[in-house]
Amino acid sequence: MLAYKLKGKIDAAGNLAIGEPVNIPPGDVEVIILQIVETVSSSTVSQIEGSTPQPKRNVECSIPILKEWLENTEPAPSDFDPDQAKWDYLKKKYNL
Repeated sequence: MLAYKLKGKIDAAGNLAIGEPVNIPPGDVEVIILQIVETVSSSTVSQIEGSTPQPKRNVECSIPILKEWLENTEPAPSDFDPDQAKWDYLKKKYNL
């Protein structure tokens, strides 16, 4: 399978229009559409883009794939209450 990257537009009727010639032999193709999304808040984007990558956490685990996954996660916030989280889950589950 070959991949081609082309620019196009979706018109008001929902049709895809490609503004350049496509030098592909006739036949069936599969189309994947990636929509360009405008940024909503520049402050949120700048925080994400400007932040330095977090160092990996040191986790002791004998299962390599689990250790790698845990090293790439963020620790729970200091104000996290597991009992409150359980209670919130049960209230939602049983409509309490």
